[in-house]
Amino acid sequence: MQLIDRVRLGLAVGIAKTVTRGVRSLRLGAASVLPGEVSRRLHPRLLPLLFEQVSQGVILVVGTNGKTTTSLLLKQILSDRGFKVVHNSSGANLINGLITALLSSADLTGKLDADYAILEVDENILPLLLKSCQPKYILALNLFRDQLDRYGEVDTIAQRWSKAIAPLAQETTIVLNADDPTLSSLGQQLNQKVLYFGLNEPELYLAEIPHAVDSIYCPRCGHLLDYQGVYLSHLGDYHCPSCGFAKSKIALDSQGHPQILIGVYNKYNTLAASILAQELGIETQEIFKTIKNFKAAFGRAEELEIDQKQVRILLSKNPVGMNETIRAVNQIKQQGKSSVTLLVLNDRIPDGTDVSWIWDVDTEELVELGGTLVVSGDRVYDMALRLTYSSEEIEANKTNFRLIVKENLSEAVDTALKHTKQAETLHIIPTYSAMLEVREILVGRKIL
Repeated sequence: MQLIDRVRLGLAVGIAKTVTRGVRSLRLGAASVLPGEVSRRLHPRLLPLLFEQVSQGVILVVGTNGKTTTSLLLKQILSDRGFKVVHNSSGANLINGLITALLSSADLTGKLDADYAILEVDENILPLLLKSCQPKYILALNLFRDQLDRYGEVDTIAQRWSKAIAPLAQETTIVLNADDPTLSSLGQQLNQKVLYFGLNEPELYLAEIPHAVDSIYCPRCGHLLDYQGVYLSHLGDYHCPSCGFAKSKIALDSQGHPQILIGVYNKYNTLAASILAQELGIETQEIFKTIKNFKAAFGRAEELEIDQKQVRILLSKNPVGMNETIRAVNQIKQQGKSSVTLLVLNDRIPDGTDVSWIWDVDTEELVELGGTLVVSGDRVYDMALRLTYSSEEIEANKTNFRLIVKENLSEAVDTALKHTKQAETLHIIPTYSAMLEVREILVGRKIL
């Protein structure tokens, strides 16, 4: 590196750290994005330079759902083995957030001392990132419709991913979810080393393909896929009767494999982190030990004790995520361990401003088991209307269903807690910004 580059790098890092201290000391936030933005203006090639300094490689974790939980588990597995790991734990997954996370572990000269960097990356940013940066590993979890006002269709994103990944070095390892037809097809067209994970538990098949489904057509020829069964949304066991395209052979399945937290979606998160950890040389029993002791990230099946009552927060920000959350909550309801659920729907930028996705959610399944549903948030009446339609469709008055609408979020939390019995768990299902607000109410402080 030339002298002028070293000077610019040192200046960029110094100013970034000064901005971080200033923002935090003034309690303006977590400084998870601004330092990266400022330093990037001073040194446009800062991110590739930081990537190059990670001694054993950068791991990018992408996908619509599960990035935070999977990244945190993988980080914990590696940290438990003594590796130095950098992770954008704040959830800031755009370019400036990635820079900020890496700079937090760099010294004043810009030297980064890390074995691995595990970076959650927004699915729309991956192609831009790969233009200048060379990761050693890419872990892709799934592709679903997410925020309708921000992203295009699943196939469009997959095509952009494929074009961006194809030119990467042959030494790059790509880990994909074989149960997702779009990702399975993508992997079959790559020249890099590709590993697949997936479920192998037919007893977990859904009774039918849900409404919130995105990719049930063959990514090769467009013919309707023939599914043996689906685990969630369009993820399952399939083949194309027209062109012969079929699910890729998996290197790690769920038979006999422990999982973190609740829900089928966390089976996928566990497998994803495990297969990459194995690729990094971590022994299976060591991986299992970390899984056993894993604690949830904030808002992701996180469990709290409030007023001697158990509270579980389940972030849900798109149809697939909320359907799987409802599925998990209903399993607990059927065991008589839960009768109250709080749903909080916001429509801010982090949530997505288009909330029409709630009409693709199978809220009828939540209403059908009865109990008390409390709703709140910026779009409280949209959610209340959706649940009202669900109750009329299944004649919910026969199931002891009760709907409580509270515009004020603090009042909604208090109401939900009051209706929760000592031996039960209150489940809170919020969108992203709502999750931050709920958690501040419950524990008295912000996360970000």
